[in-house]
Amino acid sequence: MSDREVDVLARTLWGEARGEGFAGMVAVGFTIKNRAARPGWWGKDIISVCQHPWQYSCWNVKDPNHQYLSGARPIPSAEYVKAREAALVVIAGRQADPTGGATHYYSTSLKTPPAWSVKAKQTVQIGRHRFFRDVP
Repeated sequence: MSDREVDVLARTLWGEARGEGFAGMVAVGFTIKNRAARPGWWGKDIISVCQHPWQYSCWNVKDPNHQYLSGARPIPSAEYVKAREAALVVIAGRQADPTGGATHYYSTSLKTPPAWSVKAKQTVQIGRHRFFRDVP
């Protein structure tokens, strides 16, 4: 595990799930780890999965979180430490996957669920995130 890998995952967890608490960040982290374990169009490792265009929206240039993820603005240090610890839990496998092998999720705040979720297998809901595997 490289420092860059931990940092990119921590920034992604902060950008995607800081409002979901530690458990929510770990769960999102496992979607990334699960994708990296099955290389495909979405990437081949933690960094490429996190930064694949249009997958983890916090990395999209027009997303309001991007300025923090790119380093243009600092993530508040206590929040970053929490996200980094979640990243280390995921990468080091210090916890079992709470998502049941999910590779995708969406927030229940969306007015319309993503089209891909209709034919996918929902595994769990953690906070405001619904997790899925077997996404066509």
